[in-house]
Amino acid sequence: MPFADWQALPPARAAREVAARLLALPAALRSAALAWARPEHEMEAELARATGPLRGLPYLAKDLFDVAGAPTRAGSAFLAEVRPTPGDSALVRRLRELGATLAGKTHLVEFAAGLTGENRTFGDCPHPQRADRLSGGSSSGSAALVAAGVTPFALGSDTGGSVRVPAAFCGLYGFRLAPGDAFVRDAFPLSPTCDTAGWFTVRARDLATLNRALVGPPAAAPRDPRGVFLRAREIFAAADPALDAACETAARRLAAPADATLRAALAAAWSPAVDAYTTVVTHEAFKVHERWLEPWRERYDPGIWQRFTQAGRTTPAQLAAAQGVFAAVRAQFAALFREFDFVVLPCAPVPALTKAQCTPETRRAILTFTAPASLAGLPVLTLPVPLADGLSGGLQVVAPRADSPVFEWVLGRHAED
Repeated sequence: MPFADWQALPPARAAREVAARLLALPAALRSAALAWARPEHEMEAELARATGPLRGLPYLAKDLFDVAGAPTRAGSAFLAEVRPTPGDSALVRRLRELGATLAGKTHLVEFAAGLTGENRTFGDCPHPQRADRLSGGSSSGSAALVAAGVTPFALGSDTGGSVRVPAAFCGLYGFRLAPGDAFVRDAFPLSPTCDTAGWFTVRARDLATLNRALVGPPAAAPRDPRGVFLRAREIFAAADPALDAACETAARRLAAPADATLRAALAAAWSPAVDAYTTVVTHEAFKVHERWLEPWRERYDPGIWQRFTQAGRTTPAQLAAAQGVFAAVRAQFAALFREFDFVVLPCAPVPALTKAQCTPETRRAILTFTAPASLAGLPVLTLPVPLADGLSGGLQVVAPRADSPVFEWVLGRHAED
């Protein structure tokens, strides 16, 4: 249901609707996606007293955002045992002020350290319409439950694509802010340099409403902005051909294709982005987890434990080299935005993955698309791109500021469809 339909429901009916939709989920999806459900009577009471532009809207929060009275596990088997929940996070508090009602918390890839939706402790999160595929991650539960219609929106976080990838895989609209924003500073971190807050909706118009409430109105009056796009195969030659074609068709409705000179300049700046991203993010994750890695080793996912532990051996020279790449990518985007208002590129080179496709090589291929905006610390709008086989791809719309008029202009065009 769109926002307006949820807001027309009496509080008791809205609370009952969320509970019924959770109960109706396939058991594998519910256990892999839902971390904590708020009691129905508490939801009803808050819905009844809520005021503000988001009044009457229940939502779910990725389990990196603290909620008073509920544990924060961050997709792990032990975090709640070593870290107390300090109270509601800033984003949860702001949504309450705006009238939205928290309905529960959602599972994620352990410690937000992955893009696939896999989780050893709570189960791999299936795609809500294709049980043979995964939802994408790390904001797996939030994306899957919005796509399943449980709530009209949900919160995620995005460090290297954790809103963008599951939005693309699940056919959703998604938005990520910039690092350091107040809405992410008190969430449990993966990498403070790259972590951002974000959210998902099914409809373009609803995302525009949510952005206006949380980000504010656009910084300038609407006008037809100038954009440029890159095809999937121009970034990664082995991209899925059907996805490449569908994303190109969708991108042409918004922007012009990049010429050869611009493509070469972006490729030169972006080519080392994945390695630089991995160096900085895993090193910062090591710093966050350093005191737990040995005493809690058996409770970590082995692959995540290994990545975090190995990052403890990162040298100052390696960090300096990675920071140089960050600076070069930021400079290239700054140059791009002197000529264009936005850039469009696919979110990933493939649609939703099967378990067998969740390999280190696929992860690296996806990061090739998502890491550049992460290094530059830029806000990104994700647009769903339906594919003929029932799966979906996604487009990233990257602009310089979260309140750029580009985002509302793009969403307005999609709301007309």
